[in-house]
Amino acid sequence: MSAVNGIAQRLPYQTNSTLRQQINAGDVQYEDLHLSHMSQMVRSGFFQKLDMAIVEVCAVTEEGYLIPTTSLGNTTAFVDCADRIIVEVNTTQPKALKGFHDVYDVQPVPHRDVIPIVHPDDRVGVPYIVCDPKKIVAIVPCDIPDKPAKLAPPDAEFEAMSAHLIRFLHEEVAAGRLPKHLLPLQSGVGSVANAVIQGLCRSDFEHLTVYTEVIQEGIFDLFDAGKLDFASGTSMTLSEKGLQRFYDRIDEYRKKIIFRPLEISNSPGVIRRLGVIAMNTALEFDIYGNVNSTHVLGTKIMNGIGGSGDFARNAYLTFFFTKSIAKNGDISSIVPMCSHIDHTEHDVDVFVTEQGLADVRGLCPKERALKIINQCAHPDYRPMLSDYFQRAMGTTKHANTPHILSEALSWHQRFAETKTMRV
Repeated sequence: MSAVNGIAQRLPYQTNSTLRQQINAGDVQYEDLHLSHMSQMVRSGFFQKLDMAIVEVCAVTEEGYLIPTTSLGNTTAFVDCADRIIVEVNTTQPKALKGFHDVYDVQPVPHRDVIPIVHPDDRVGVPYIVCDPKKIVAIVPCDIPDKPAKLAPPDAEFEAMSAHLIRFLHEEVAAGRLPKHLLPLQSGVGSVANAVIQGLCRSDFEHLTVYTEVIQEGIFDLFDAGKLDFASGTSMTLSEKGLQRFYDRIDEYRKKIIFRPLEISNSPGVIRRLGVIAMNTALEFDIYGNVNSTHVLGTKIMNGIGGSGDFARNAYLTFFFTKSIAKNGDISSIVPMCSHIDHTEHDVDVFVTEQGLADVRGLCPKERALKIINQCAHPDYRPMLSDYFQRAMGTTKHANTPHILSEALSWHQRFAETKTMRV
């Protein structure tokens, strides 16, 4: 649709390169939302009346129930609220997907009840979407398969981040702050998050569980390595090889995977109750612990916040990962001040790069700065960050969060002008 200029406004998330270009050119209006908020906003009428929904399924039952494919997302809310529905039956998706889904409808406020999930494998709903047949105005076939994800293969830097994570988790178990089988894991979207979760295959952790949004390749690697018992999510993003692995062993995986509506998979209450360990990716973070996960140089959208905020704010432990440098070293992923902030210093416990890991729990901003600079920043940029921090303390007379306002975003400005953050 974006290729034919068919989109005027987009929300709540996107990953398409053509659409991204149109958003950053001002041709499409984009509102980036926490994914857990979308269904409630639709159900509550915050947007215009939903007149039409197009819903992908693998089958329609005689009762008019809809059997989704490999993604539930916000479909349930759209079906509930739309006046008319076009059902697209994707013939490339096997009917064997029946039984993967657990559809639990959230009631509107003030009649909302507790979502009764206390373990990642709890089933609390039905394996289909209930739809009033009178709403269905068309049922059309589709033969377009899922688009395979393109994930970068793990490299030495990815493996280093995984090693830092595994060592830290062992220390938490030894200190009695985590059980030996850990707590349910959440992993974000993309190559970094996928590579980090794959790294757990090389650990001695067993009987792991996952409560996440998107189930990626690394989670299937954990299944096949005998490390993972169960995974709950709202959708899958797999490579071509990964999709084939899923289809070839679909009956086996049906016993180990649940797809839930997004308002359940990303429910803050469930995330808090389960004690999820959240692991997401940053574009950059600053020396005081704020995270930018969406905007390049503070202005151009990459993808969106997705569900990372849902998990980061409510998890038992929140990690953010990134490589310490980008663009062949011309960009430092650790900066004096983030050019855009999606997750504040209050929401993050641990920062990880290939250089090391900074556990900032219980630290004041100045203590966090020293730890992040010394343990996460690239050696090429560490002296520059230390220099900024020391001068900022002098300029502000050791204020709680020392900044030199005229320089706080100068690294981004320097890159915009010279194509490098280096001095």
